[in-house]
Amino acid sequence: MSVSDEGKSLEHAHVEAAYARWAPIYDAVFTAVMKPGRVAAAAAVEALTRPGETLKLLDVGVGTGLELPMFPRAARVTGVDLSEPMLAIARKRVAELGLDNVEALIAMDAMALTFEDDSFDAVVAPYVITVVPDPRRTLDEIARVTRPGGEIILVNHVRQESGPIGWIERWMGAHSHRLGWRPDFPWSIIGDWAAAHPEVTLVGRRSLNPLGLFTIARFKKSRR
Repeated sequence: MSVSDEGKSLEHAHVEAAYARWAPIYDAVFTAVMKPGRVAAAAAVEALTRPGETLKLLDVGVGTGLELPMFPRAARVTGVDLSEPMLAIARKRVAELGLDNVEALIAMDAMALTFEDDSFDAVVAPYVITVVPDPRRTLDEIARVTRPGGEIILVNHVRQESGPIGWIERWMGAHSHRLGWRPDFPWSIIGDWAAAHPEVTLVGRRSLNPLGLFTIARFKKSRR
């Protein structure tokens, strides 16, 4: 199924324009509602760290860097995002909080990561798969840069298939190009991608507060 077939096509121009608008107010609007997902992602990264070792971590869609202070200092973090206004806020956050484990914050397209294959011990993608024009291509890139034996940690909104919230999500989906993300994003996009990639295995999936609107999913990349 193509992105246009999904009916919620987002172009880079839509995303960049939307997040340029969101950048000045993003933290005020989204800090509380998205905090459980960021905490869950950081806890998953913490569980991967080993005493005396460093963990090379990629944060795809780092945005304003809200989760950066939550990561363990043993994680050496590289963050990427398409939005320069969002990255400017993230860089200020890193400087103000003295986050010396954040090695780089780079403007980069999540659908065309410029890193070599198998570059990172873990990749976390908080609230990004609903934003990109081509979720499957983005997942391909995330898997490519994750080393064998490494872990992929996704935090994402997944639509509810029934009830009033599901109806609202479907209605909002018609305006996704203005919002900058897909409110009616189905789990099947991620599930079908994983089913087509035997090198990745789902090792955990659970709903998060508030109201089960968000999901954390962890995938393991098999060793060769």
